[in-house]
Amino acid sequence: QVQLVESGGGLVQAGGSLRLSCAASGRTSGGYAMAWFRQAPGKERLFVAHMYWSNTYYEDSVKGRFTISRDNAKNTVYLQMNSLKPDDTAVYYCAARRPTAVSTALDSYAYWGQGTQVTVSS
Repeated sequence: QVQLVESGGGLVQAGGSLRLSCAASGRTSGGYAMAWFRQAPGKERLFVAHMYWSNTYYEDSVKGRFTISRDNAKNTVYLQMNSLKPDDTAVYYCAARRPTAVSTALDSYAYWGQGTQVTVSS
């Protein structure tokens, strides 16, 4: 089992930045691909970014603004979000899966955090 805990969400003005963190614990050895998803009010949960080792993949609307990274020593994955827009307002979820290939499908991820709220005001 892998446990994921997100933090770092909050309220920010448009154009601002936030950094989300996802701390992993439990059976994290063996390598997991990590991803971020987000769910806006009344909408489905959507893929944002994926990372395995140094390989990254982003949803088109966040390319050039968001950066996924990880600190293996801390078992933590980050999502640096710059140039935030009101459309980025959502609950952001961290997810992990054992197959390391890129996947944007929710049901391919076995482990999920509880989510952290990001609100971007105009």
